[in-house]
Amino acid sequence: MCVHRIFISSVQKEFAAERRALKDYIEGDPLLRRFFEVFLFEDLPASDRRADDVYLAEVDRSAIYLGLFGREYGVEDSSGVSPTEREFIHATERAKERLVFIVGADDSNRHPKMQNLIRMADTQVIRRRVTTTPELTTAVYASLVEYLERHGELRTLPFDASACRNATLDDIDEKHVRWFLAQARQRQYSLAENTPTTDVLSHLNLLEQGQPTNAAILLFGKQPQRFLLSSEVKCMHFHGAEIRKPIPSYQVYKGTSFELVDQAVDFVLSKIARMVGTRAKGAQAPVEYELPREAVTEAVVNAPERLTRPHASIPRNPLLAEPLFLARYIERAGTGTLDMIARCREAGLKQPEFRQDGSQFVQTLWRWGLTLEVIPEVTREVTPEVTPEVARLLPLAVRPASRQELQRALSLRDDEHFRIAYLLPAIAAGYLEMTIPEKPTSRLQKYRLTEKGRAWLTARKKEEKK
Repeated sequence: MCVHRIFISSVQKEFAAERRALKDYIEGDPLLRRFFEVFLFEDLPASDRRADDVYLAEVDRSAIYLGLFGREYGVEDSSGVSPTEREFIHATERAKERLVFIVGADDSNRHPKMQNLIRMADTQVIRRRVTTTPELTTAVYASLVEYLERHGELRTLPFDASACRNATLDDIDEKHVRWFLAQARQRQYSLAENTPTTDVLSHLNLLEQGQPTNAAILLFGKQPQRFLLSSEVKCMHFHGAEIRKPIPSYQVYKGTSFELVDQAVDFVLSKIARMVGTRAKGAQAPVEYELPREAVTEAVVNAPERLTRPHASIPRNPLLAEPLFLARYIERAGTGTLDMIARCREAGLKQPEFRQDGSQFVQTLWRWGLTLEVIPEVTREVTPEVTPEVARLLPLAVRPASRQELQRALSLRDDEHFRIAYLLPAIAAGYLEMTIPEKPTSRLQKYRLTEKGRAWLTARKKEEKK
C-alpha cells in the first residue's frame, strides 16, 4: 500500500496548535493513517542546512500540499516572499495535489500579501473556508477521502461519507436544518440561519455527488430509520446494581441523532434523584441532578459513536461529530472523557469508569449512594489492585511524560488500545494526572503520577522486597 506524504504549510506561530492537531488527527484516524503520513517542519532536528532548502525539498518529497492561510503572511526573504507563499508556488510548479483552507471569516485584518496569496490560490484551486479546529479537521478528512476515491485507492467510502441508499434531498427535514443553524451560531458558525439546505449540507460535507450521505440522513432526515434501521437507542432501567429480568423500564427511541441524544439523556435523568431549588435568584427554580447532566450527555453521545468499538479521542464518524460539536452536544474531540471525569469530581462523585467488555464499551457513572460503598480505604497498607496495564504504565510516569513517550516506552502502536486500556483507567482511578488539566488537548500536555500513584508504587516496591 502506498503511503502519501502530506506537507502542511502555514505561518508556524499562528497555527502551531492547528498544525499539531491535524498531524495527530490524520495519523490517529483508523482510515487515514493507512494512507497518509504528515510532515511538520517543527519536528525536524537541528541541522546545518538552510531552512528554505529543507522545506522546499520536503514539498518535493510530498504528494499533497496542505495550506492553512490566516491573518499573518510570515517572515519575508530578500525577495519579499514568505515561506508559505514560496511553498505554494513550489507545489504548483511540481504539480502537487494542493488543498487550501482559509482560516477565519474576517478578511479585513489579513496581511495585504496574504490577501494577494489567497487571490492567487482562488484562481488555481477550490479552497475551503473554516473557522474552528473541528471544522478544519472535518474538512481535511473529507478532502483526503475524496483524494483516495479519485485515485482509486478507496473503493468503499467510510460509512458517514457514503451516499444513503435510495435517499434524496426530499428526505431532509428543513426544520431540522434551521434548528441546527440557530444552535451552531452560538459556536460562531459561518453560515446564516437562512442558508439554503443544499448549501448547508455541502458545507458540512454531507452530500455525495448531490445525494445525502448516511450522516446527512442521521442528522437531518425526516425518517432516518426508514433508511438505517439500526439507528435507534435502547434504554433500560434496572433496580439495584445488577442486570437481571424483569426489566422495570425499557424504551426504544428513534429519530435524528440529536433527538436520540435528547431522549436518552432525558430517560437517564428521569431515573435519578433531583433537587429543585428556590426562586430567590430568578423566576425559574434551579434544578440539580445527582449526576451532572453534562457527564450523562457525554456518555450518551459516546454510545452511538462507538457501539462496538473502544473509546478513542479521534471520532469514528467525523462527519457526524462536527455537527454535534457545532450544536453544542459535545466538546472538542479528545476532551469529552476528561470533561466527564472533571464534572463528576466537581460533584463530589467517584470518577467514571471505562472498560472494554467483549465487543461492548462500558461507561459507568457512580451515584453518590453507591460511591460510599465502592471507594476502597486509602489508608490500608496492602497495595490496591490495579489492572496489569495500569501497573505497567505507572512506573513510566515517575517524571512527566507525553502520551507519545509513554506509548513508545510500552512498545504499543495502537493509539486506541493504549488510551482505553492504559491511560484512561489510570486517570479515572486517580493514579495519573495531566500537567495542563485546563487544556486537555494541548500539544505540551504531559502526564505524571498523583500522590495516590506514588503511594501505590511505594507500596508495590515494599511488597516486592518481602
